[in-house]
Amino acid sequence: MAQHSDLFDTDRQDFDAADLEVAEDVATRPGPNADSPADIERYISAAVRQRYDVFSYRHAAAILANSFPDELRDIEAALLSFSITQHDIGFPGGNESDMPKKFSQTLRPAGWVETRIQGDLQVRAQQYEEEILENGRTRKTKRPEGAPYIVENYIDGHKIDYVKGRVAFDLEWNSKDQTFDRDLYALRTFHECGLISAGVLVTRSASLNPVFDAVPLLNKRGETVLVDSGPRQGQPKPCKGKYGASTTWMGKLLYRLNAGRHGGCPVLVFGITPKCISDWP
Repeated sequence: MAQHSDLFDTDRQDFDAADLEVAEDVATRPGPNADSPADIERYISAAVRQRYDVFSYRHAAAILANSFPDELRDIEAALLSFSITQHDIGFPGGNESDMPKKFSQTLRPAGWVETRIQGDLQVRAQQYEEEILENGRTRKTKRPEGAPYIVENYIDGHKIDYVKGRVAFDLEWNSKDQTFDRDLYALRTFHECGLISAGVLVTRSASLNPVFDAVPLLNKRGETVLVDSGPRQGQPKPCKGKYGASTTWMGKLLYRLNAGRHGGCPVLVFGITPKCISDWP
């Protein structure tokens, strides 16, 4: 597993102004509310830890290992079978639609299904009349309870791509970083409604940044895009431009988890590292 101090290296020569502008929204390491690395080593297999950055909040790793071992086994199988190529990384459009398919091949046959919840809020008001007696004491009398007040669609539209039993799983490869707010709110809502006991999120590790500097950008025909001006004219154009600092990656997720945006929901997170790239040196 990568050391926490390596997650966001500001000494890199390619660290540019765009990175500095969003540094306040990035966490370089898990906060004090995260579980200890010892817990992760105890509950997450060495094979997975060798390929992914792993962080746990609110004892998610322990809960999954002890209470939901079958679901954790499914997740680890999907993580170990997940593999991408340099072509996947360089191809235009983010390949957001292709990345989930790689996990679906393992998780869908194992019973993981897309789940959306909706719910109305029923509010009951209990009213009491208070009578002051001659001796100065008071006596309360409950009024007949009226019809409950219904707030329709109080919970609406919260969707998680993979749910099995009481465990939720989702992947964010290259979306806008605000997508993490939606994901964490969905996990929180599912948990507060008593539908899940823990959530799992997968995203890009910061250790992929050097890969994005080296892998060339491709066009829709799969051809290498060349720099069209400047001192590097005619050379392959790196694909790092499509993986901006304001997209979904571990620094953006840890920032939100450290701030407690997942509420009381235990969350286990995995960061995809270069070891998941089949044709990377």
